[in-house]
Amino acid sequence: MANSLNWGLLSTARINRALIAPLQVSRRNHLLAVASRSQETADAYAKEKKIPRSHGSYESLLADPDIDVVYNSLPNHLHAEWTIKAVQAGKHVLCEKPLALSVEEVDAIKHAAHQHGRIVAEAFMYRHHPQTLKALDIVRSGSLGALKMIRGSFSFMLTREGDVRLNPDWGGGSIWDVGCYPISYARTVAGAEPVEVFGWQVEGPTGIDETFVGQMRFGGDIHAQFDSSFVIPFHAFMEIVGSDGALNVPHPFKPGADETIYLTRNDKTEAIRVRGGELYIGEVEDMADAILLGREPRVSLDDSRANVRVICALLESSRAAMPVRLERENF
Repeated sequence: MANSLNWGLLSTARINRALIAPLQVSRRNHLLAVASRSQETADAYAKEKKIPRSHGSYESLLADPDIDVVYNSLPNHLHAEWTIKAVQAGKHVLCEKPLALSVEEVDAIKHAAHQHGRIVAEAFMYRHHPQTLKALDIVRSGSLGALKMIRGSFSFMLTREGDVRLNPDWGGGSIWDVGCYPISYARTVAGAEPVEVFGWQVEGPTGIDETFVGQMRFGGDIHAQFDSSFVIPFHAFMEIVGSDGALNVPHPFKPGADETIYLTRNDKTEAIRVRGGELYIGEVEDMADAILLGREPRVSLDDSRANVRVICALLESSRAAMPVRLERENF
């Protein structure tokens, strides 16, 4: 494990497709195995995706001594449970977002990671892309002046009947699935945590939020607004507004290899071209940096905890129909 890492996929979920290609081209990461709840399914998936090993249970994958890193792509309600089990088995874990569905679950993950000396990171792929890093550089350079307003949206039409994202008992809902992105983006841009949130939701037939609209108030008179939905056609953007200018990011969450962001100051708009690599390679290489080089993951567990805390507060606000204050915590 001194120079490279062997990865195992915990499930045959659709999202795996995004990670398979980066793992197969990375020099420091090797896709070795996949697990399913049946050996037949695992064998078929491994053959189709050209993965060397297949395991007929999740426990079997965790018991494989050659696996260094597990990619947890299970449904949301299983993220915490199986991330902790993987860490206890001595594996590092890249877990799909959301890392967990409560602050208490994140705390349990953090405790297990510390106890067993393993790296756990949440798979917010956009955080590693050059476009995001460029946007943060512009904000932190002072080009926008004092930060005032952040707006974001991430919606799409979810039409597949029986999709796990429609199950409230499995952590379904638009805010957990896509609303978590503009929330994370706004927190990252602000470089702070909101002190108060307010949320509204439109409940769907299964009881999940089909649409969520939220506000976040940060210190220093910084405000953020976002929306997420499963019943609105695809719509995604981030806008960052300061006292001296505004930055528009048309494709913030799934940027491609060649993107353009727009900086407006003094009634003039500058198009800034940003070249980036394959979207998901960043989170894979970030794990390698953390494990092999001892660097802090770009998305820390404290960062993930804060995002989950905000989402839970927004859901609480929507149920109570009143603002929720977030007291400052000391870790």
